[in-house]
Amino acid sequence: MELAVASGERGNEGGILLLLAEISACEDSGELEPAASLYERAKTFAEELSMRPLIAHCHRGLGKLYRRAGKQREAEEHLTIATMMFREMDMRFSMEQAAAR
Repeated sequence: MELAVASGERGNEGGILLLLAEISACEDSGELEPAASLYERAKTFAEELSMRPLIAHCHRGLGKLYRRAGKQREAEEHLTIATMMFREMDMRFSMEQAAAR
């Protein structure tokens, strides 16, 4: 992360934030906020850089996270967006993962 920030590689910074969010989401602490915050930060980077695949992966991650936390409305919203984006980009494998609810 430090190298990406120091060299101004914002796309890599967004990808690293997504990776950190995925790692945080795997923790069994029961806390939603750390992972959700990292997903949102990664999504913000991706939106600023028009990195649609990264945006879609962030939505998928948020959807899965909210589903595990029992927040069905939020989960469905993010998973629907992710599925739609993956379909538009013809990313079939990722689309199937997001659609598998």
